[in-house]
Amino acid sequence: MDNLLIIVDPLIRVVITILDIYIWVILISVILSWLVAFDVINTRNRFVYSVGHIVSRLTEPALRPIRRILPNLGGIDLSPLALILGVWFAQKVLANLLNAMIRASL
Repeated sequence: MDNLLIIVDPLIRVVITILDIYIWVILISVILSWLVAFDVINTRNRFVYSVGHIVSRLTEPALRPIRRILPNLGGIDLSPLALILGVWFAQKVLANLLNAMIRASL
């Protein structure tokens, strides 16, 4: 079990860190969409367009199925919030799994 823990421990920690970064990408997507919607920034700017395109490509595959499930609330999109809650849930499950494996190896 200790040999398995040597590999699984850093692997789970890396996945948790990647999920943390993904939460930030979701937040950047939401803030960027607000800034574009309120005409604070313009997507004709090449840098803004590039960032928006990258963020959209990273978040849309996960947000699309959530949008199909959640009810339409007009102009309010709750899918990023649902996705963040799902990512937090996955992080907690992974952390609990790691803790259980560490306790079992002691």
